[in-house]
Amino acid sequence: MYKTYTKKERNMYLLGMLGQNMIYNIIGTGLAYYFQSVIFIPAMAYSIFFAVARVWDAVNDPMMGTIVDRTKTKYGKCRPYLMWCPSLICLITILTFVNGIYSSGNKPSINVLIVAWAAISYTLWGMSYTIGDIPLWGITSLMTESEKDRSAILALARIAGGLGGGIVLLTIVPVSQAIGNAITESVLNGDNTKGLQYGFIIVAVVLTLIGSGLFQLVGIFTKERVTSNEDKKLTIKENFGIMWKCEPFRRLLISGILRSPTMLLMTVAMSLVAYYYGDNGRTDYTMYLIILGGAIFGGQFIAMAFTPKLAEKYEKKKLYNTFSFASGIPFALIFVSYLIAPSKLAEPFWVVVCFILFGAAGAGMGSITVLQSVMTADTVDYEEYHTAHRPDGVFFSGQSFVTKLSSGIASIITGVAYSVVGFSGDAVKAVNDALYAGASFRADPAFDAYRLAMFFLCSIPPAIGMFISVIPMRKYNLSNGEHQRILKALNEKRNAENSSEDAE
Repeated sequence: MYKTYTKKERNMYLLGMLGQNMIYNIIGTGLAYYFQSVIFIPAMAYSIFFAVARVWDAVNDPMMGTIVDRTKTKYGKCRPYLMWCPSLICLITILTFVNGIYSSGNKPSINVLIVAWAAISYTLWGMSYTIGDIPLWGITSLMTESEKDRSAILALARIAGGLGGGIVLLTIVPVSQAIGNAITESVLNGDNTKGLQYGFIIVAVVLTLIGSGLFQLVGIFTKERVTSNEDKKLTIKENFGIMWKCEPFRRLLISGILRSPTMLLMTVAMSLVAYYYGDNGRTDYTMYLIILGGAIFGGQFIAMAFTPKLAEKYEKKKLYNTFSFASGIPFALIFVSYLIAPSKLAEPFWVVVCFILFGAAGAGMGSITVLQSVMTADTVDYEEYHTAHRPDGVFFSGQSFVTKLSSGIASIITGVAYSVVGFSGDAVKAVNDALYAGASFRADPAFDAYRLAMFFLCSIPPAIGMFISVIPMRKYNLSNGEHQRILKALNEKRNAENSSEDAE
């Protein structure tokens, strides 16, 4: 008989995952937009410290994974961190937005302080987020002995996380702009820049408090059931070696890194929709945000819901490679659509075309994220079977490692592209002022290069990433049948050890 989680425990975990992903997307979607289009940090400046912080976080993840794997308390090895970390993340998330409110202008000396605050607060946020993120994913393999239940909760976790991201995507920028416009007109006598900043701070604080409160539920209500009698505590260097030597995990890791340009979609899509369809908040673009954002997240949710069932029937490797390659096609066609009708993508026919393409791209991403989590959990079992060491924290830190390194790569690509076309710093303020005065971002030839850059970033690099991510997975050697054999042997071993302890 398998030991597994209760329905209440599952639901609390999923609510916590939703909240944690709200916080992640407040930073991933909202903060990038805030730095670029609200307080006008030059594109290369924020992309560089984004990348440096993310690379540091990526390296830091296996370190945190090692700490988690060496933790042994009456609450388990993941749960202790989930009890206190959400409050820390909440505080630092808010501090990343409270940036520049002390300034009344856009003077170079003030910009130094703004950039320094942005860089330091963002780096601290990444470190605090890691402390909670590794245990949040790692605990899934400790809540149940059942492969089916573990796959189910991982798939549901991805859906819950996507829902949290969707909530933020649909609210943080448009609601901030609406509040900012109201403040500008009623309080600030037309200072739309400062009004938009206050709007962002208000919305970011409210969303962060909600997300952190939900995240806290995991530490309160979950329970670890899978235990190991292993006494050996490995060093960080040894754990890095284990990650690399485990062939199926290594292939997953490399594939995820090659797929990193897909992060550009979430990084740039908010700016694309806000500027192309709404002239940066001057006109209402809620309908387009719902349609296109709904396509991305809807495609993800549908694919996430069906992927666990498909993984029971078909080889995970085959599904992973098929979805990776197939989703590269709609990504590429997004840019083709723009080239065909650069100023007409708000017309009904092209909105439908974009809806289909974004939905198909989102479906591919959704399936792959579920498969990545499930296959990572499989490699934990693989490693325990072959070495008698169960690296839950370290291997799930690899999943976070890929996400953060991907974000760093995406930020550099974005910074270079925007710098090349000149969509950076004071030039963004000039664009905002022109749009506020009545210009059209979609139709004005002066903005051609900026539009081209946004659509290119959302399309071509992600397509290339999807195509090449298949390469390392062609020789992935952990089949479904082999994993079932390994898991059966591990459970039999644990039951025998527990029976022996009970007899004593």
